[in-house]
Amino acid sequence: MCPDEERSQPPMSLITIIWSMSASACLTLGGISFLIWCRNRTALSNLVFSLLALGASAWTICELWMMRAATPVEFATVLRWGHVAVWLIVVSLVGFVHFYLHSGRSWLAWTICGVRTLLLVVNFVVGKNLNYLEVTRLGHMRLLGESVVIPEGVHNPWILLGQLNLVMLIIFLVDASVTTWRRGDRARAITVGGSIVFYVLVSTAQSLFTFYGIVRLPYVGTVFFIGLIAVLGFELSGETIRASQLDRRVREVEAGLHEIEERMTLAVESADFGIWIRDLVRNEIWATDKWRALFGFPEAERLEFNRILDRIHSEDRDTFISAHKKATEGDGSYETEYRVVLPSGEVRWIGSRGRAELDDAGKPILVRGVSHDISGRKLAELESRELRKEIAHVDRVSMMGQLASALAHEINQPLGAILRNAEAAELFLQSASPDLDEIRAILADIRKDDQRAGTVIERMRTLLRRQTLDKRPVDVGELVGEVIALVRPDAIARRVKLELAVADHLPRVFGDAVHLQQVLLNLIVNGMDAIDEAKPGDRRIRVIASLSGAQAVSITVSDSGRGIPADILTHIFDPFFTTKPKGMGMGLPICRTIIELHNGRLWAENRPEGGASFQFTLSTAEQTVTK
Repeated sequence: MCPDEERSQPPMSLITIIWSMSASACLTLGGISFLIWCRNRTALSNLVFSLLALGASAWTICELWMMRAATPVEFATVLRWGHVAVWLIVVSLVGFVHFYLHSGRSWLAWTICGVRTLLLVVNFVVGKNLNYLEVTRLGHMRLLGESVVIPEGVHNPWILLGQLNLVMLIIFLVDASVTTWRRGDRARAITVGGSIVFYVLVSTAQSLFTFYGIVRLPYVGTVFFIGLIAVLGFELSGETIRASQLDRRVREVEAGLHEIEERMTLAVESADFGIWIRDLVRNEIWATDKWRALFGFPEAERLEFNRILDRIHSEDRDTFISAHKKATEGDGSYETEYRVVLPSGEVRWIGSRGRAELDDAGKPILVRGVSHDISGRKLAELESRELRKEIAHVDRVSMMGQLASALAHEINQPLGAILRNAEAAELFLQSASPDLDEIRAILADIRKDDQRAGTVIERMRTLLRRQTLDKRPVDVGELVGEVIALVRPDAIARRVKLELAVADHLPRVFGDAVHLQQVLLNLIVNGMDAIDEAKPGDRRIRVIASLSGAQAVSITVSDSGRGIPADILTHIFDPFFTTKPKGMGMGLPICRTIIELHNGRLWAENRPEGGASFQFTLSTAEQTVTK
């Protein structure tokens, strides 16, 4: 071509420039998002955005072609193929909302995509296209200084379903935006959801006004699509930048990981700790050789969180998961103890603590933790519990030893009565005509005295029996009554007056009856010891059981002695501390331990009117079951 011919070629029109640049911009943004998806296959929002941009670019080319169509047939053909681009835009837009906003009703999304697919089929089999059964003629108008085509023809009735599909799309988009707003992600709801709703609503309105001749314009959806693509592309670029920054930060962490590993290994080898680091972004776990040995993992085996969970004892697995959830979703740290079952079947107790590292957005990216073998400590705790049980049993035996004299008297009374009644019955039977009614009365007395002696012996057997803590609902009145019956002979021998006040309709408490009787028995005997030097008329022990708040019962044992000196009061619950010449100093510490095992509290104080009182609280059975 000669220079004169080049100068005579007409300049490119403004419409061609705008629509061509729009198509190029859509393809460029879509290509960038597609490359991002190729590097990270989990970035599905980038994939659907690239398809959306492709559809918008294709529709832009179809619009430019339709505005320059020479014949009705050419226009109808271009519009028919343009609906392929519309189908891609609608489906991609639904997918983008689903993957990026993580909202929108699934049934509505599938309905929109299904109806749009049906319309695409109708577009090729009914009439010239979905819009027209026949394009009869082409009108012309001026747009940006250039003549463009406006179609006239017979409307396809299927277009009503297409317009309904667009209404459904708008409803889906509004619902998804509102859901995102209510979830707390308001910036994204406005920027992404609001922009999509606005551009789709305006482009739909323009399309309808043009189709029905309300506004004399060609199809110019490109103006709106390019705005939508620009907004979504800008939002995705921000996400890409943030992801890149996060990746760079992770790389920086990895760069110094080797040095950190060496330092940590040197620091923890002497402390016998194992260290593990869980990378939540890359879903990778690193651990020292010591940590692997604790959990029974070979040095070369790849660590996976689910494999670690499999090693946790089934009874402790929920505790382990809750601790890590607390670190990643709560205050950022965790501390827990659990059992690990090794492949050999050995069970090992592990103590573990750690902390989560968050990114600038507050999302966890790393969890670091240290673990160590605490099997020895757990074994010592088990032995300590067994030792406490033994001491508690010895304390009960010792207590019964103190009551032995009075209990022997309590048993001798019914036994003596049985002997005398048996001798009397024998004398009656020697008579030629024995009085059978009198003999029946004697036998009834023998049975009554036998039951009385049996009751005393059974109470002693119950307290002397070695047993573990067996909690169940306990009637407070019966609990206190049995202890009072047991100590009453000793109280009578010491000339101590026992006063009992149990409130009406007390709820049952949740505990072990034998251990609670041991506490009450210990407190009452201590009270009687405290008033041995008091005058006979002033020797009183008062036991009060009452409701303490709505969900606890309080039991108080008070005496009329001289009280507890202030310097001793703070030490009376210390192990092996005693003021008795032959005391062991374990009675009150055991009592406090028993009450604490019942989630209660035991304390002592001096009474204003003289004497001391010991009070403890127990949770009601109803409140414990509710928890």
